Amino acid sequence: MQKNSILYNRRDFLKTGASAAAGLLIVPRHILGGAGFVAPSDRINLGYIGVGKQAHTLLKNMGKVEETIVLAACDVDKKKLAHFVGLATQVNTAKVGHQVEGYNDYRELLARPDIDAVVVATPDHWHALNVIDAAKNGKDIYCEKPLALTIDEGRAMVNAVKKYKRVLQTGSMQRSQYNFRRAAELVRNGYIGEIKEINVAVGEPVKQCDLPTMPTPDYLDWDRWIGPSLYRGYHPTLSPPLEDNKWAWWRGYHGFGGGYITDWGAHMFDIVQWALGMDDSGPVAFVPPEQPDAINGLYFTYANGIQVNHKPWGKHNAIQFVGREGKIEVSRQFLHVEPEGLMNGELKTSDRQLYRSENHYQDWIDAIKKRSKPIAHVEIGHRTATVCNAVNIAYELQQPLKWNPRKEEFDNPYANRLKSRPYRKGWNYMDF
Repeated sequence: MQKNSILYNRRDFLKTGASAAAGLLIVPRHILGGAGFVAPSDRINLGYIGVGKQAHTLLKNMGKVEETIVLAACDVDKKKLAHFVGLATQVNTAKVGHQVEGYNDYRELLARPDIDAVVVATPDHWHALNVIDAAKNGKDIYCEKPLALTIDEGRAMVNAVKKYKRVLQTGSMQRSQYNFRRAAELVRNGYIGEIKEINVAVGEPVKQCDLPTMPTPDYLDWDRWIGPSLYRGYHPTLSPPLEDNKWAWWRGYHGFGGGYITDWGAHMFDIVQWALGMDDSGPVAFVPPEQPDAINGLYFTYANGIQVNHKPWGKHNAIQFVGREGKIEVSRQFLHVEPEGLMNGELKTSDRQLYRSENHYQDWIDAIKKRSKPIAHVEIGHRTATVCNAVNIAYELQQPLKWNPRKEEFDNPYANRLKSRPYRKGWNYMDF
């Protein structure tokens, strides 16, 4: 029996049982449980895969969604796992109380039929396997951005989510924030006129890992941390100890992350895609700077001629939309609009209204219940990650590339080889 069948049967049983009981005695839910009561059949039981620093933020925000409860967590670092299990148990206690169980192997967590959905916050090189295996096991998924380490992995993730009819939310939470939605709506509806150029200020591309090998801590399963990627020795920069409370910088190195291009680019290029109505498409050309050691200066273009520049323009981790009739600058800290009258003006009833989400995490849970697409569904996450990965490929090859967003192919055989990566023996993300 398929695990998603087990999940549905459990819920069907609960619903059927409730209907039968109603024939004998009808009791309102609020009488049974008091204010804020959530019936067990309405709860979304969560498992966390990867419990480093980002998972703590997710636990805090996801814990505010009343319908959720955490049943399990997984990590290859015993200290981080124990710490997270304690925190998650406290979050549960504030609701109905439930001890959280820890695992070293995420596949054991996925095998539990009582887990409805998983939160994936592993390093990027694990995302494809985590998501595809979760979909195969009938779990809905919240996966941190960037959705995929490679372009081909991203497409495989889309295919798996669709095949198993899962609900996936990408952790591109800026789509659920006012500044970015307002900026995207103004651009999409032509309020600053024809777009002349877009400037995106995020950090440098990915680079080869040059860290020395250091002794592996006894609490860390380093071979499993490496997982499907090509093996290299341990260094605390890649997986800092719990006590350091710093952001792990596996993000910066080939085989594990995509540099700031995917770390922050997955946020900012995502808003560009949204504002231009390119959520199911993407650019058609990527042109890197001529200097071989450049870390900015690349631009990419869309079929309509709009050019997006990866360059510092005065604000960090921010976007500048330059139109013929105005300008919009946006980040998490500010929204500047010219002319100023556009800032708070109401959109016309004839304008294109973008998906409105006030809470990225509640939006995912609501989509699970409705079996609908959330604001940053799997195709959106894949298309944004594709832009980021293509930018890194162009920087690496140091030559202009044409891209076909429909076929998802470059005009260059070497670039097409970089759409995927080698996997170590025993791991295969295509097996679904």
